[in-house]
Amino acid sequence: MRNVRGLAATTAAGIAVLMMAGCAPNAPSTEAKGVSRVLPAAYASVEDLPEELAADGTTIVVGDPAAVTTVRLYEDPRCPVVEEFEATGAPALREMTLRRAARTEYTLASFKDDRLGGDGSKRAVNALRAALDAGKFTEFHAVLWENMAETELAGGYTTDSLLGLAGKVEGLRSETFDSAVATMKYKDFVTASEKTYEAAGGDDPRGPGTPTVAIDGAKIAEALSGSIFDEESFDELLKLSAQTATDR
Repeated sequence: MRNVRGLAATTAAGIAVLMMAGCAPNAPSTEAKGVSRVLPAAYASVEDLPEELAADGTTIVVGDPAAVTTVRLYEDPRCPVVEEFEATGAPALREMTLRRAARTEYTLASFKDDRLGGDGSKRAVNALRAALDAGKFTEFHAVLWENMAETELAGGYTTDSLLGLAGKVEGLRSETFDSAVATMKYKDFVTASEKTYEAAGGDDPRGPGTPTVAIDGAKIAEALSGSIFDEESFDELLKLSAQTATDR
C-alpha cells in the first residue's frame, strides 16, 4: 500500500482533498473501520443511484445526499489521465457510493478542446448532461471512459460516436436524448461548467487540472496525489476521511 501512514496523518489533521493536475491547459466491501454511523442498505447497482443537478446549476451529484463523505471530481472527457484514474482508483469511490458511505459530485471541464482541437469535450459534456435528464448519467459516464482511448484515436467525440456509445446503455437512446446530443441543447451548461472548473483553480485562471479529486473540501499534500491511481490506497484514504467526518 502506498504511504498509508502518511495518508492517515494527513486525513487526521483534517486535510482531506486530493489534487492531481494530470491534464492541464498548458501541459500534457465494508464500512470504514471505526465508523459508528449505521448506514442504510447499499444500492443494488449503479442503476439505483440517485443523481441530480445541484442548485448551483453545474454540479452533478450522484449517491445518497446524507452520505458521510463528499467527493468532488473535476474531469475533462478527453483527458487520458482521467481515463487512468477511472480505471484504477475510481472503483473504490464507486463502491463507497454504492454503499451510501460517499456521494460523488462532478464538475465537467472542456478545456482539452482548446489544446487538441475540435469540440469533442464540449459534445461529451453536453451528452452527459442529457444523460442526467434521462436518469442515466452514471451508466453513460462509465461507458464514455471505457471507450475514451478508442474514441480519441478516431478523432474525438462526435454526435455519431456519442449516440453510438449511448446505445450501450439500456434505455438511454430516445428521440429526446438524441436531439439533445445532436443540437447541443445544453451548450449553456457546458460553458457554465467550464467556468466553474476554471474558478476552482484559485490563482490559476485555467483551472486546477484534471483529474482533481476533492474529499470533504480540504487539500492533501501533492506528494500523496498518486494514491488516487491505486484502488487500495484511495480506498484507505476515503475510509479515513469518513472516519474523520464521523468523529467531528
